[in-house]
Amino acid sequence: MDFGSNGFMLICSALVFFMTPGLAFFYGGLVRRKNVVNTMMACAGIMGISVVMWVAFGYSLSFSGDTAGFIGDFKNVFFNNMNPNDTLSGEGSISVYTFALFQMMFAMITPALITGAVAGRMKYSALFMFIVLWSIVVYYPMAHMVWGGGLLGEGWLKSIDFAGGNVVHISSGVSGLVLAIMLGSRRGYATTSYRVHNIPFVFLGASLLWFGWFGFNAGSGLLADGLASHAFATTAVASASALVSWMIIDVIKEGKPTLVGASTGLVVGLVSITPGAGYVPIWSAFIIGALVSPICYGCMNLIKKKLKIDDSLDAFGCHGIGGIWGGIATGLFANTSVNPAIEKGNGLFFGETSLFFAQVLSIVITIVFAIVGTLICAGITKLVVKKLRVEPKDELIGLDISQHGENAYPSFNGLD
Repeated sequence: MDFGSNGFMLICSALVFFMTPGLAFFYGGLVRRKNVVNTMMACAGIMGISVVMWVAFGYSLSFSGDTAGFIGDFKNVFFNNMNPNDTLSGEGSISVYTFALFQMMFAMITPALITGAVAGRMKYSALFMFIVLWSIVVYYPMAHMVWGGGLLGEGWLKSIDFAGGNVVHISSGVSGLVLAIMLGSRRGYATTSYRVHNIPFVFLGASLLWFGWFGFNAGSGLLADGLASHAFATTAVASASALVSWMIIDVIKEGKPTLVGASTGLVVGLVSITPGAGYVPIWSAFIIGALVSPICYGCMNLIKKKLKIDDSLDAFGCHGIGGIWGGIATGLFANTSVNPAIEKGNGLFFGETSLFFAQVLSIVITIVFAIVGTLICAGITKLVVKKLRVEPKDELIGLDISQHGENAYPSFNGLD
């Protein structure tokens, strides 16, 4: 066992864990005052159920064995047949427990991203059940197909996804969009101005996400080596470039930079570099980050203003679109000089086409898989809870009171 790397990976696991509370603050600050507890509670509930499910059977289905390149088996349920002193791949590696715990934090943050698309109108019981089903139907198979030896990664396609472009961001973003369409718009969406209720919360959450994301990306090489340092550097550069890029957009469009815009920019920058953090040169991270902000900004306006789809907190606009761009950019800029493990060769920018087409195909497969999986999970949930959406009077009162009997701001009269 490489004890230095094992310790490093445990720290990275804790950093990734910290991202889900960070997301709770980020999303919580963006919603109306009467829905902040509900929005944060969505993340809190996922923090609990994701750990229970992962140890019980999620890890085994994702990383144990292989069934047709699609899903694992039940060999490691409840971490059976695993010893914390066993290493992942022989000498010079980390404990199998450490790897399982690191991946557990990804299984936690991913479904939490979906909740931003449905904020303010989905029954908590329906959301909770949907997330349980979605983890089984969508996330575990995606993790296996990309990272567990399945058909998108080591198997048939041999596409690359360093830290979760397909597995985390595209799958959750697309699922959030589908769920938002199924639920319909929030009450008064076409006529009401939805204000960000707590901008400091938004920046606090974005900062916690940025902090945790260094473990998210730098740890995805699974060793404390030069590749981890490289991934850390590309993560910093892309997120900073996207933050500056979004500020410029704000100045052009609104005449002044905004803290919400800067916070959103740094998050989409993090999303965009995630698939390629350990594959692309550092200079390309400037390009990836600078371009993701105008791409996401334009798509958010298209979705909300032109298509009239109420993706409440732009889960698809940030994570779906940002993840798609990141996956394509990985196919453009990945280079074997950065990471010799790339089997398809260099990216399109360097004159080779194989990897680029593999990346595009993997994105298409992920989108289709997420759409079908979401429809199945939502359909089953609807059979059990009858309605996915809260009653109109509950939506008017606010989901904090109607779903949890709590008020984030006791002096608030609930009419905003």
